[in-house]
Amino acid sequence: MVSRSRLKSILVGIALYAIASAAIAYFGMNAYTGRYGLTAQQELDQEIIALTSELVRLRAERAEGEKRVALLRSDRLDPDMLDERVRYQLDFAHPADLVRMNPTR
Repeated sequence: MVSRSRLKSILVGIALYAIASAAIAYFGMNAYTGRYGLTAQQELDQEIIALTSELVRLRAERAEGEKRVALLRSDRLDPDMLDERVRYQLDFAHPADLVRMNPTR
């Protein structure tokens, strides 16, 4: 009987160590590959860099657009800008003008 209780205590100890090591392995793998793990953090950093560069580009594009709109305001109307916009909207061109089609606009 003494040997059975000793064997049982050894097996219980081994089982506890196995369960603890399995839990540590699970949380360790999750910390590395999980949703908020190290690899996900690297991917998020790359996405932040890409989105930051896109934000800079969009801010520059918006500033350019605001500058062009400011030239069309009634208090300081630029005649050249007005002429350009009217010709663009109405598809008119002066016979002496050189017309260059821009497909991006």
